[in-house]
Amino acid sequence: MDPSAFQVARVRPATLPSTHRFAGRGQGPSVTYTPDDARVLVDTDPNGDRRLSFERAGPRERIAFDPARCTAAILTSGGLCPGLNAVISAIFMSLHHHYGVKRILGVPNGYAGLMPGRSRGIRPLDRDEMKAIARTGGSVLGSARLQPDVRAIVDTLQAYGIDMLFCIGGDGTQRGAHAIYEEVTRRGLEIAVVGVPKTIDNDICWVEKTFGFETAASIARDAIIAANTEAEAAINGIGLVKLMGRDSGFIAAEASIAAADVNYCLIPEVPFQLDGPHGLLAALEERLPRRGHAVIVVAEGAGQHLMPPGEERRDASGNLLHQDIGVFLRDRIAAHLTAKGIPHAIKYIDPSYIIRAAPANASDQVFCTMLGHAAAHAAMSGRTDMIVGSWNGQLTHVPIPLAIQGRRRVDPQGELWRTVLETTGQGPLCD
Repeated sequence: MDPSAFQVARVRPATLPSTHRFAGRGQGPSVTYTPDDARVLVDTDPNGDRRLSFERAGPRERIAFDPARCTAAILTSGGLCPGLNAVISAIFMSLHHHYGVKRILGVPNGYAGLMPGRSRGIRPLDRDEMKAIARTGGSVLGSARLQPDVRAIVDTLQAYGIDMLFCIGGDGTQRGAHAIYEEVTRRGLEIAVVGVPKTIDNDICWVEKTFGFETAASIARDAIIAANTEAEAAINGIGLVKLMGRDSGFIAAEASIAAADVNYCLIPEVPFQLDGPHGLLAALEERLPRRGHAVIVVAEGAGQHLMPPGEERRDASGNLLHQDIGVFLRDRIAAHLTAKGIPHAIKYIDPSYIIRAAPANASDQVFCTMLGHAAAHAAMSGRTDMIVGSWNGQLTHVPIPLAIQGRRRVDPQGELWRTVLETTGQGPLCD
């Protein structure tokens, strides 16, 4: 790759001394300023390309915006995810307490709140409210999926005098943020656009882990344990759990390992068959008389090649809508076992919305706080058209064009999937 692809844009030079209350006071390396030339290598292999590196996140010694005169706005877009309120609170607290920014606005319902007819709902955020929401689920700002009217959005940013826009959301949200940056640049405005990647599927490019993923995997594990309990209590019981994972099977893979009760884990990255001597149905026929139960975990985007052809549908963000693999598998398995005269009891569990609405667990809470602070530091230093991420155990600045160039996916030849196979004992479910 071209090393210049990792270069982060700036809205203006950072010429003002930082007003950060804690950095640079000799209290230890964790609270000192981050030098502008601090980098995080993409590849830590000694034989890797040393030219490829991310900017390291953190507070800078000089900032681009005067806290007494600037206005920030925060929005959440797309589906719900554990930790949204924690990130909102962390951005607010860092801007307010660390830098002294006085005017911080909340935008209702994602990009919809910046468009005509809804922008009246933009409101100042209150410290007491922000403190209270940090450990709650959902989004106090609300969310929505839609194609943003970029020109109208930038008109609203100008009308409200917004200098920094924080966009919390997945790849669709960040595509919108990049389009806003391009329109802002076309108009010659100095508005920082900074994203915090939110995807429960953990599939943002060039980001090792997104917030909410650990909480999602933990709750998904509980659903799998419940499915196993139900399956073991029935005659030829089958626990079938459908989890999030439109194009990437990280939640299904990690929750299956964590639960250690899964016999078949099905993800979008690894094709499988239902029929044939090596298909899932034959595997169940062999297992049920021998073990008396089975647990299957399927990611929502798995097995789409098995579904009957239908009209292509997309959501308001432009994402391809998959057919329901969970219900499809439930019905096909039941029909097959019935035709074979095999008694069975299928317990189907889809915990998706329970997971999405949950508050962040302790580990995610810490991560959300760090990401929110890093986003505030980046915007105050004048950086734009970027997201905050994590790489090799450190927080980073990732240009949005890099982050939206594709999706991060489970490597079928990698260590994670090998561990799934070792834990489940499943063989290839195809000829």
